[in-house]
Amino acid sequence: MKQLLAFIRKEFYHVFRDKRTLLILFGLPIVQIVLFGFALSSEVKNIGIAIQDNAHDIRSQEIINRIKTSSYFHVKDPVINYAAIENRFKDGSIKCALIFPSNFGNDLYRTGGAQIQIIADASDPNTATILTNYLSAILNNYLQELNPNIKPKYQIVPQLRMLYNEEQNGSLNFIPGVIALIFMIVSTALTSVSVVREKELGTMEILLVSPFKPIMVLIAKAIPYLVLSLINFIIILLLSVFLLKIEIKGSLLLLFAESILFIITCLSLGLLISNVTNSQQTAMLISMMGMMIPTLLFTGFMFPIENMPWIFQVISHIVPSRYFYAIVKAVMLKGLGFSYVWKETLVLAGMSVLLLTIALKKFKIRLS
Repeated sequence: MKQLLAFIRKEFYHVFRDKRTLLILFGLPIVQIVLFGFALSSEVKNIGIAIQDNAHDIRSQEIINRIKTSSYFHVKDPVINYAAIENRFKDGSIKCALIFPSNFGNDLYRTGGAQIQIIADASDPNTATILTNYLSAILNNYLQELNPNIKPKYQIVPQLRMLYNEEQNGSLNFIPGVIALIFMIVSTALTSVSVVREKELGTMEILLVSPFKPIMVLIAKAIPYLVLSLINFIIILLLSVFLLKIEIKGSLLLLFAESILFIITCLSLGLLISNVTNSQQTAMLISMMGMMIPTLLFTGFMFPIENMPWIFQVISHIVPSRYFYAIVKAVMLKGLGFSYVWKETLVLAGMSVLLLTIALKKFKIRLS
């Protein structure tokens, strides 16, 4: 144990002595959590809209005022013709436009029905659909207030309830994925250079001639990053709760236990990469780029896995972050217990054992 503790202490010295490592370890997670929590959101707000009011009556003005007071739209200066609208679409200052016909108020008053044109920039089809739905909802609410006593013979009134996110906080969708992304990149990347660093510095010979067993070398390499990753996790939780106003609904103890398991999986993968590479640059490139892209694509927090072709859905099953993302969502956001996440936990445990076994097999006790 004295040898192990001495080796662990040496690894801590390596980490604290390298400012770049500290920046990756603590700076990158904070930047990512802030960016994903505030800058990246699935919500659509403050979208530029141009309005061509050919009617200039009280009805059109009331609708325009409703759009102005909505947080979804930012009404630009009025336009007078189609050419001006088209130019604004081209320069990107607006994403949608609303055109009132000249007889809008009269048609609405006399015939009970009036036409209105909505134009949306469908280069981003999802945003275009959301914007047209927002505008349709504003118009429908206005019509209902104009005719509160007129109801159709049959009607269906939906009662909406947003489970697990009643306030529709966009950060809730990203935070579990960001936690998985941070662990996968930071823990894997830093561990991946640990063994390679010994090779490049020429200190691997000392380790190989020492009575220290290979398994103890790997454990001593992993423990400091496990401790530092847990500190990172605490910082992320504090930022999520106090900065992003996210409530942790499930068991904090279960969340920590699952996080430790996932960190061990990432460390095992990092040790494997470190054992099969010969330079820190190669190890860092494989761990950073090789882990970041699969985590972004196949975890499910950026793109729904169900929408992918079946071959990519199959590939996603070998990405560890997919299972951890599901666990964090279930425990942190839904308040579920271990009985709902035991399958994902078992998969992560199996991956950890497999990766650590392969890393140990690949650990070369002789230098070439």
